[in-house]
Amino acid sequence: MTPAEVAARLEGVDVPWCVVGGWSIDLSLGRITRDHEDLEIEVLRPDYPVVRAALAPLVAHAVGSGEVRRLAEGDVPAPPLHQSWFLDVEADEWRVDVMLAAGDVDTWVSRRASVSAPRAEIVGRTPDGIPHLLPHGALLYKAKAARPKDEADLEVALPTLTDAQRAWLRDALAVAHPGHAWLDRMA
Repeated sequence: MTPAEVAARLEGVDVPWCVVGGWSIDLSLGRITRDHEDLEIEVLRPDYPVVRAALAPLVAHAVGSGEVRRLAEGDVPAPPLHQSWFLDVEADEWRVDVMLAAGDVDTWVSRRASVSAPRAEIVGRTPDGIPHLLPHGALLYKAKAARPKDEADLEVALPTLTDAQRAWLRDALAVAHPGHAWLDRMA
């Protein structure tokens, strides 16, 4: 799925959600900078049933601990699981990853350590209204693995950060990933 397709499915759903991962950076930049093999969105854990219903008839599967397990109707991935994949059964293809988050309508909370931010400062919207995690939040998640695609995302996104966003990312990396190689680039 594309971000626009997910946004269309979630139109009218009155819960906070946003595109995360590489797509969120491209939405922030207003252009596609690389190929994306998946689409990830983040929702608050209590709002998962509403989002799951809006994504139907896609079938939810809990992901984690080395397994993928179809969720029974009404089930939510149990903590510590925080990810589910949604399968288009007819096409036999995964369409979207849904990440479960803590926080609330006003506060975004990262799964990485004790890092948070006001939702208004870390979630933006495209001109057509698609909510997405701004690059400083996306890069915090991407720092964990720092795969080639994450390094590419850092290269295109870092120059676009404001001084305040760069400072937030530097401080968040210092908490979540002390000594991370990207810290030297935050100066």
